[in-house]
Amino acid sequence: GISLEKVFFARNPKSALKLGQARGVALLAAAEKRIAIHEYSSAEIKLAVVGYGQATKEQVQKMIASLLHLSGKIPGDAADALAAAICYLHQSDFHARIMGALPAAGRELRR
Repeated sequence: GISLEKVFFARNPKSALKLGQARGVALLAAAEKRIAIHEYSSAEIKLAVVGYGQATKEQVQKMIASLLHLSGKIPGDAADALAAAICYLHQSDFHARIMGALPAAGRELRR
């Protein structure tokens, strides 16, 4: 699957257009290959990675470096992409644990 951050505003119209085009291409490519798409809000991603939904970009960058044992400063765009992927991993792991804890009959009802 692919993980994306939900976009709710953009300050710069040119940046918004470029972001929209890139998202469109990514979503189309995923849909054509029947790849699952997982979208998360900025606060959900920050909460999953830093533990605080209002974390700063710098806090996210530092936590990504720490979690992945990387040295040096992680570029903002790379940190955002890695954070979205980590958010997905946290969410899917949590979902798997919940499903594993349910009785078999309950799992069928909840799919």
